[in-house]
Amino acid sequence: MSVILETSLGEIVIDLLVDNAPKCCEKYYLYFLKLCKIKYYNFSPFHSVQKGFSCQTGDPLGPDSPESDGGSSIWGLLSGPAKKSFIAKIDPKLKHSQRGTVSMATVPSPNDPDERLAASQFIITLGDNIDYLDGKAAPFGIVVEGFDTLDKINNAFTNANGRPLKDIRIRHTIILEDPYDDPPGLVAPDSSPAPTKAQLATVMIADDEELDEEVDEVAMEKLRREREARAQALTLEMVGDLPFAEVKPPENVLFVCKLNPVTNDEDLELIFSRFGKILSCEVIRDKRTGDSLQYAFIEFENQKDCEQAYFKMQGVLIDDHRIHVDFSQSVSKLSDTWRDATNSKRAGRSGGFGGIASLEKRRHYRGDDGRGQNGGNYRMVFDKDDIRRNKESRPEEGSRRSRSRSPRYESKESRRGGYRPRDQDKHDHRDRRERDR
Repeated sequence: MSVILETSLGEIVIDLLVDNAPKCCEKYYLYFLKLCKIKYYNFSPFHSVQKGFSCQTGDPLGPDSPESDGGSSIWGLLSGPAKKSFIAKIDPKLKHSQRGTVSMATVPSPNDPDERLAASQFIITLGDNIDYLDGKAAPFGIVVEGFDTLDKINNAFTNANGRPLKDIRIRHTIILEDPYDDPPGLVAPDSSPAPTKAQLATVMIADDEELDEEVDEVAMEKLRREREARAQALTLEMVGDLPFAEVKPPENVLFVCKLNPVTNDEDLELIFSRFGKILSCEVIRDKRTGDSLQYAFIEFENQKDCEQAYFKMQGVLIDDHRIHVDFSQSVSKLSDTWRDATNSKRAGRSGGFGGIASLEKRRHYRGDDGRGQNGGNYRMVFDKDDIRRNKESRPEEGSRRSRSRSPRYESKESRRGGYRPRDQDKHDHRDRRERDR
C-alpha cells in the first residue's frame, strides 16, 4: 500500500509498513488512508520544520490559526468531536532509524500519562537515527521516493517556532492501493476541494509566490519607484489630467533649459532649424510679467532630427549661457489636445452635457454666442426678461417718500416743497383759527 503526497516542493511517495507492523498498528493505515481519500490533508501546511530532525504536518489549519483543533481522526469527522483522537499503540520494535520514517504524532493522554493520543498529524524524519522520537511517535510508513523534496523541506527558512517563512503545503494526495472498506458514512469528493477561508487566512508567503532573493537594494528601489509612478499615473487618469495612465511624452519634442532671459523664440528656432524642420518653438514665460522662465520646448517634424539636435546641442553656448538639452518628459500638450477634443465632442453633442442643454450652459460664466465686449469673444450672461421685470417692479422716483425724521433731511425736503413736517401743519392750522376770530 502506497500514498503519493503532492507538495508545493515536489512529490513524496510513502509505503505503509504493512508487512513489518503488528496487528495493533493496522488502524493507523486505515485512518491515514481514509483521511487521504476524503482529501482531508489538502492545503495542510508543514507547520514545523526542524533542520536535520523532522517535519510535521497533518493539521489542515496549523497551530497558528485560532480556529485550529489540532486535526481529527476519520472517526471524529464521521461521528463527532468526541472521537477526534484515539489511543496510539506504539510498537517498540519500530524505530526512527532511517531518514524518511513516517509516524503518527502523539501527545500524552490527560487521563493516563502512560497512554498517548493521536489524531491526524504525522511526522517525517529528516535524518537518520532520530532516537528521541522512539516511544513518542508511532511509525507506520517509510518514504521510498522524493528525497529531493525532503532536502528542500530540510533547507527551508523558518521562523523561531520552526514555521517555514514561505509556505510548504500538501496540495493533493493520491492513494495507489487501499484494501480497507470505507467506514459507514464516508463520502469521497469527486475532485479536490478548494481551500477554506480559514485555511487561506494562514498563508504567510504563498507557495507559488516568487521571491527575488538576489535582487539588490538599488533594483528593489527602482521597482518601488516604478510601482509608485504607475499608481500616480492611474490617479491622474482617474481625475482626468491624463487621457490614459500609459501615456508617454512625444519623442520629437526637445526640452531646452538654462537659457539666457534675453533669448527669444525666433532666435532659438533659427539656431535649431539646421537639424530639420521645426513645427513649434516656444520659450516658456511668466503669465503675469511675460519674463522668460529660461526654458523652452522645441517640436521637430520627425524624431531623427530631434535626436540629432539632442546629441549636437548639449552644452552649446547661446547668448553667453551654456544650455542643457534633454528629451521632453511633459505630456501637457497631449493632455490639452485630448481634453479639447473631448470638450468639443461634448459641445457638439445634441442635448448638451448629459442630454441637458441648460446643464452644459450653466457650467460656464460666459455665454457662447461669440459676440463679446472688450475685443474678446465673451459676453456676460444675463437674463433680459429678469432685468425688464426688475425695472418694472421698482417704484417711480417721484412717488418715493422717506420716513426719515432727521432735521437736516426735513429742512432739505421743505426747501424743495415736496414734504412738510407734521409740526409745521399744526402751527399753520392754529394761525388760521386765530385769524378767523
